[in-house]
Amino acid sequence: MKLLFLANRTPYPPYRGDKLKIFHLAKRLAAKGHELHLLSFAQCAADREAQAELERIFASVNLIQLPPWKSALHCLSALWDPKPLQVLYFQDAAFRKALLRLLEEHHFDAIHVQHLRMAPYLAGQHSIPRILDLPDAFSLYWQRRAASERNFFKRLFQQAEYRRVLHYEPVIQAYDMTLACSDEDIQYLRKTHHADKLRLLPNGVDLTHFAPRAHDYSHHHTLLFTGNMDYAPNVDAVLYFHAEILPLIRRYHPQIRFVIAGQHPLPSVLALAGKGVEVTGFVKDLAEQYNAASVVVAPLRFGAGTQNKVLEAMAMGIPVVCSEIGFAGLGIAQGQGAFRQNNPEDFAQSVLDLLESESLRCDTGRQGIEVMRERFGWDAITTRLEGYFEELTTGKS
Repeated sequence: MKLLFLANRTPYPPYRGDKLKIFHLAKRLAAKGHELHLLSFAQCAADREAQAELERIFASVNLIQLPPWKSALHCLSALWDPKPLQVLYFQDAAFRKALLRLLEEHHFDAIHVQHLRMAPYLAGQHSIPRILDLPDAFSLYWQRRAASERNFFKRLFQQAEYRRVLHYEPVIQAYDMTLACSDEDIQYLRKTHHADKLRLLPNGVDLTHFAPRAHDYSHHHTLLFTGNMDYAPNVDAVLYFHAEILPLIRRYHPQIRFVIAGQHPLPSVLALAGKGVEVTGFVKDLAEQYNAASVVVAPLRFGAGTQNKVLEAMAMGIPVVCSEIGFAGLGIAQGQGAFRQNNPEDFAQSVLDLLESESLRCDTGRQGIEVMRERFGWDAITTRLEGYFEELTTGKS
């Protein structure tokens, strides 16, 4: 098949969720012989430098310059345009012109559109099969974010953005098929918008890289959180964990180390460093960080979908304690690689249970490996996406 990918961010290097998914799916689709073309934004010099790597996968790579100041101007249209700021940020005349040119020059069998942010570009195009791939139910993300915000003015903004997203989200019905990464997101979209053309496409794990190693389950002194540390749910999670959960754990394990590994840490995160807390900044190989951890923690209070940090840790056999966000989309029972806890006391107790039992750490880790092998490898997920394209292009369901 000849496929066009529209991505809101340049999908290389694959160090964050929205880049990871497109990169791994496209890499495997290309290896299967499909001809892929990419249209995305370049928001910084690093994005431009990624072109050569992307051309190893895509037959053509079209990167449209979108500096932050230009996106800020786009957002000014919110004064008269009811679309979410998240959508307006990525609305660009040069991108639209490049899209029209590609559609004139090529006959694509289908188009993959990443994120609700990119939905306006092809919502009105019905001559080519289109799939809208959502990383999560976006209005659910904003609803949870606003509910957890304590700053009055930030909460007002987030509530306003939630209403805008909720109002705009029915655009998913304009697409031939909409993908979501968890059953939780699908059920929410069905109930909220009476959406029908929904399918599941989970986030995945590179099982070659995040593979079980000779992990030492005997140690019990390191807790790990991973993720981009300028991403609001991650920032909130580590601040919350440090303030409300870590002190409960240190009553019994005063020497415990808490490692925060991820690029672009904000000042509020950097301020946590010291007294048994390490903020690493960018880490080239997160697998090494996982392998050195006793337990991975993911106490996210808002967000949606599945969390790469949970998937990667489980794939390597590292036990996880996480909140409902990160657990609900996995379709697993307690202890199948992870434990779900949603208040500080219970979260701390599950961490303590793991720290105090080598056999529990080992058993939980091994169950996680099995779950990842069965359901979350990128090869299996790519085959599923390939099937969705075939369903649309052949009319089979």
